Amino acid sequence: MVVFLLVLVVVLALLGGVHWYVWRRLVRDVTVPRSLARRVGTAVVVVLPLLSIAALVSSRAGAPFVLQQVVAWPGFLWLAVLLYLVMALLVGEAVRPLLRAWTGRRAAAAAPAEPVTAPAAESAEPVPGSVEAAESAAPAPVAEPAPVAESQVESDLSRRLFVSRVVAGSAAAVAVGTVGYGTYGVLRGPRVKRVTVPLAKIPRAAHGYRIAVVSDIHLGPILGRAHTQRIVDTINATQPDLIAVVGDLVDGTVENLGPAAEPLARLRARHGSFFVTGNHEYFSGADAWVDHVRELGLHPLRNVRVEVPAGFDLAGVDDVAGESIGEGPDFARALGDRDRSRAAVLLAHQPVVVHDAVRHGVDLQLSGHTHGGQLWPGNYLAELANPTVAGLERYGDTQLYVSRGAGAWGPPVRVGAPSDITIVELASKQA
Repeated sequence: MVVFLLVLVVVLALLGGVHWYVWRRLVRDVTVPRSLARRVGTAVVVVLPLLSIAALVSSRAGAPFVLQQVVAWPGFLWLAVLLYLVMALLVGEAVRPLLRAWTGRRAAAAAPAEPVTAPAAESAEPVPGSVEAAESAAPAPVAEPAPVAESQVESDLSRRLFVSRVVAGSAAAVAVGTVGYGTYGVLRGPRVKRVTVPLAKIPRAAHGYRIAVVSDIHLGPILGRAHTQRIVDTINATQPDLIAVVGDLVDGTVENLGPAAEPLARLRARHGSFFVTGNHEYFSGADAWVDHVRELGLHPLRNVRVEVPAGFDLAGVDDVAGESIGEGPDFARALGDRDRSRAAVLLAHQPVVVHDAVRHGVDLQLSGHTHGGQLWPGNYLAELANPTVAGLERYGDTQLYVSRGAGAWGPPVRVGAPSDITIVELASKQA
C-alpha cells in the first residue's frame, strides 16, 4: 500500500509539473496578465487533465456507461495531444534563442540612426563687448536625452512575446495535426497485412492455408459497433480459412458492450473463428465475455487444443493476467500430450510467453498486446517489456508473429504504428 501511494504521488507530481510547463508556455507567455485569453487558457489546462483522469478511472469505478462515453473523447485525446505538445515545446526550447537573435538583428537594422550634428562653420572672433560676444558667452542649451531605455524595454517585450507566440503556435499545430491524423487512422479501420510463414511440419495439402489474425480490437466507450463492423467486413473480404481473435477484444462489461460485439457473429471462415483472452478481458469479466463470444459463434480456446482438418494443431492459452484469479496459461494442458510430428500453431495474447511455447515445441505463435507501441516513441518502451513488438521473428524452432492490433487503448490514436489485420499464409516446405 505504501509503495502504491508513493507511485501515485510521483505520478501526480509529474503530471502537475508537465501541465504547469504547458500552461507557462502556451498560456502565460503568450497572453497579457488578467486578460480573458489567460483566464480561458488557464481554465482549459485545469479541466482537461481532470477529464483525462476521469476517462482512465471511470470504467473500473463502475461509472454509468454514458458518463464514460462523455469523458472518454476529450480525456483520452488530451493525453495524446499532451504527449506531442510537450515534445514539440521541448524542441521549441532549442529554437527559441535562435528566433530571439533573429528578431533582435531585425530590430537593430530597422532602428533609426542617431542624427549627426555638423560642425559649426568657422567665423571671425567676435569683438569684445559686441552682441556676438555676449551671445557666445551665454551657456548653450542642454538637449533632453531621448527616452531610449523605455522604448528599448518595450521593444524587448514585444520581441519576446512574438517569439513565444510563434513557438507555442507551432507546437500546438504540430501536436493537433499529429493527433488528428492518428485518430483518422484508427477510425478509418485497420488495413490488411499479408505475411507468409514457412513451416516444416505443415503437409503439402495445407500449403497456402490462410489465418486471419486480429487482436486488440478494444471495444469501449469510444470504439463501438461501427468499429466492429469495419473489422468484420475487412476480414470477410479476405475469405480466410480460419480466423484467430487474439485477445483484448473489449474494455468494458458485456452489459455495456455486448451490442458493440454483435457483428462478430457474421465472421465467416471455412474452419471457423477462434478466441483467446487478453489481459483486458480480466478487467472486464473474462468468464462473461468467453460465454458471450461463444454465443456469437466464436470458439474460445482456454488452454485447449483442436485438430484443424488441414493437418495441424491449433492451441490457445489464457492470458497471463488470469493468473491473479487462477486462470492463467496452462501449456501442459494445451500442448503436453500432442503428437509432435504435427505442426502446432498457438494463439496467445502476449508475446512474452514465447519461451514457454519454445519449450512445448510450438511451430508458430500468434500474438498481439503491444499495439506496435501505438504512439511513437512508445515502441521503445514496448521493446523493454516484449521480446517482439511487431512482425515475425524466430526463437529457436518457434516463429512468433505479433500483430499491431486493430484498435487502440486509451487515446483512439496511432502514430508510427498503424493498425492491421494480418493474413498469415502458411507455406509447406514439401510443396
